[in-house]
Amino acid sequence: MTSDLPARMLRLLSLLQTRREWSGTELAERLGVTGRTVRRDIDRLRELGYPVEGTTGHAGGYRLASGTAMPPLLLDDDEAIATAVALRTAAGHLTGMEETSLRALAKLEQVLPARLRTQVAALQQTTAAIDWETRGPRIDPELLALLAGACRDHEMVTFDYTTRGGSTAAPRRVEPHHLISSGGLWYLLAHDTGKDDWRIYRLDRIADPAPIRRRFTARPVPGGDPAAYVATKIATAPTRYRAVATVQAPAETIRRRTAALPDRVKALDENSCTVDCSGNYLPGIAQHLTVLDADYTLDADPDVTAYLRRTAERLHRSATGQGHATAP
Repeated sequence: MTSDLPARMLRLLSLLQTRREWSGTELAERLGVTGRTVRRDIDRLRELGYPVEGTTGHAGGYRLASGTAMPPLLLDDDEAIATAVALRTAAGHLTGMEETSLRALAKLEQVLPARLRTQVAALQQTTAAIDWETRGPRIDPELLALLAGACRDHEMVTFDYTTRGGSTAAPRRVEPHHLISSGGLWYLLAHDTGKDDWRIYRLDRIADPAPIRRRFTARPVPGGDPAAYVATKIATAPTRYRAVATVQAPAETIRRRTAALPDRVKALDENSCTVDCSGNYLPGIAQHLTVLDADYTLDADPDVTAYLRRTAERLHRSATGQGHATAP
């Protein structure tokens, strides 16, 4: 049994910060104490100003509620380093978070032990991110936080959704399961209760999200891997431009060169394969074709071939010192 009261109190507070709700039995097992001891420790936390609420249900439980001030966060060494690095590198994908992230980082670094400050400083000094300009829209952090909380807590959400064609569909009522980031876009994987099927929603097309305070039992994702499921759906979704290359190279070689989704590359034989480079963005299609680095024939829409022809002419003029010439 844990006899060190201060250490046990810190451990209890740390547990309450890692999950929305704990039963008394679970906390007692984690701490190696009795349920009565857990109740006394909860009372001590309340006396110290921590807003610990009791919950109703089969066995009852506890959760750390929102208070008038944020209680201190308890992070182990790995969590503190990960948080510091993430604050520097991840904010660029969220609207208006750059300054806020730097303020939070300054507060965190102020209280880091010297040994951790040294590690964080080394990581920051020796790593860098290439800030590619992406096509994806930047996401409101409030929307991301709301949906992440709903996924974590298995809480149903409603929202309006704009389809790819620009029309607004009927309000959606979903069981949110997972958030996936891919290619500069964020997706919500959820089970649509109206359609009784799994659906993938782009976050930049979601409007007026609202949790409805109704919990659900999480369903198993088809295949068991949320990221793989979303990747497959993205790879096989309808696109604006069709472009399929028959490549004179083994499928495994092309997968390594392109980092293409598995469903995009299909082997024809040991020395050739097809690659579906279809997409909604012509420069992106051209980039996929360029990195094949092998001979291929192309079955593509006229818009794709016209764009590739213009690009090839521009490259040829640049390579032959005619960069300012006007294309015929």
